[in-house]
Amino acid sequence: MTEKIKILVIDDEKAIGRLLQHSLGAQGFGVVVAQTGKDGLQRIIEEKPDLIILDHGLPDLTGIETLKELRQWSKVPVIFLTVRDAETDKVEALDLGADDYLTKPFSVPELLARIRVALRHAKQEEDQPVFKNGALEIDFAAHLVRIQGKEVKISATEFAILSLLAKHAGKVVSHRTLLNQIWGPNAVERLNYLRVYFAQIRRKLEQTHPGAGNYIENESGVGYRLIVNE
Repeated sequence: MTEKIKILVIDDEKAIGRLLQHSLGAQGFGVVVAQTGKDGLQRIIEEKPDLIILDHGLPDLTGIETLKELRQWSKVPVIFLTVRDAETDKVEALDLGADDYLTKPFSVPELLARIRVALRHAKQEEDQPVFKNGALEIDFAAHLVRIQGKEVKISATEFAILSLLAKHAGKVVSHRTLLNQIWGPNAVERLNYLRVYFAQIRRKLEQTHPGAGNYIENESGVGYRLIVNE
């Protein structure tokens, strides 16, 4: 029997802590709970969790401050679980390195799906030569995209966008991150670039194989996600 995957919940709501201990524990996860940001950071060092579920509003450090501190020395996956659902809050968390963002009230099955995706992404090697997801295949070295073995004719910029999404598969990549990494810091306000290029990418995927455009999901006002097939 392999060692349990350990999840650290940083949330000052005792009811949420108990719910997650019960529901995630029932799925075979080991669950540890901290009620403050400072305690959570200490628990990360002591417990070495495989994933963190983090609330935005904590009694000492905010969730954002906790994430900033954490990202200075750890890449452990972080999923925000919070009542705050403003687009600006989501974008800030994702830009600072959160892997996903789920708002309360939430469904346990959806949280479990997000956890599986974040854990799977964390295990992927950075130098993975070929990304495969259902019928979609992205060959990073050859700069090729295929759907069911058939090559999709795309431009260098379109390939760079798809590659960035693939390297963060299952996670929302914010507009700012996409614009900064593809076009540079002077383009971070050029949302029209994304609308044009994503429309082109979806069209080309659809032309190659009907339904393939659905691999890309738009989270309005926040960013784009490459859907991972379970």
